[in-house]
Amino acid sequence: MLFDTHAHLNAVQYKEDLEEVIDRAKAEGVEKIVVVGFDTDTITRAMELTDQYDFIYAAVGWHPVDAIDMTDQDLEWIKELASHPKVVAIGEMGLDYHWDKSPKEVQKEVFRKQIALAKEVKLPIIIHNRDATADVVEILREEGAEEVGGIMHCFTGSAEVAKECMDMNFYISFGGPVTFKNAKKPKEVAAEIPLDRLLIETDCPYLTPHPFRGKRNEPGYVKYVAEQIAELRGMTYEEVAQITTKNAKKCFGIS
Repeated sequence: MLFDTHAHLNAVQYKEDLEEVIDRAKAEGVEKIVVVGFDTDTITRAMELTDQYDFIYAAVGWHPVDAIDMTDQDLEWIKELASHPKVVAIGEMGLDYHWDKSPKEVQKEVFRKQIALAKEVKLPIIIHNRDATADVVEILREEGAEEVGGIMHCFTGSAEVAKECMDMNFYISFGGPVTFKNAKKPKEVAAEIPLDRLLIETDCPYLTPHPFRGKRNEPGYVKYVAEQIAELRGMTYEEVAQITTKNAKKCFGIS
């Protein structure tokens, strides 16, 4: 059974055919999905989905691209939602220096506030990092993020960075990019990291794995990530599925 640790079934791309997408995921053996909310609308929808489906859980947080829009009331709301039994993480949060909507200093402040909140509510965190690795690692260390740990979502960094993050109690999660032919670094890291720190995800509807690259992603495609990692490590697909599901349940505190 598979566990998609990072999906956006709360996205408008699933407005017309969510039931069919979920049926296909189940047919591929997807047992559990964490739907990640990252602003007012997507958090609201993620919470609705957790009420509708017993195998869907939510993560609630604020995306760095939209950091400039987050208010103190939003942070308080996230804190309130954290007590919901099916909210299993705070995030996604972090830094994104690719887009320039939110100034870097604003992103850093919102990131630090969310780490503090996660420590207060005792939930793991989900990290979004784009073109900001050094600052992300520095803030995680300064804020004592290892107290709650969490997930480096859709990891594409080096083995050295992966080790730094694992030393701070983080899991390393791989998505569609690990299946891309030119993805040298993700393949190297996925082949080497300790099995007890390994997770898989889709980040759907984005980052669709080979052979569907360029089309809309969906949770059922997480099997292609598992297959690729199994091939890289000389393991069976079933072994990777079992280990990553066990890791995800441990990370999120799901029995």
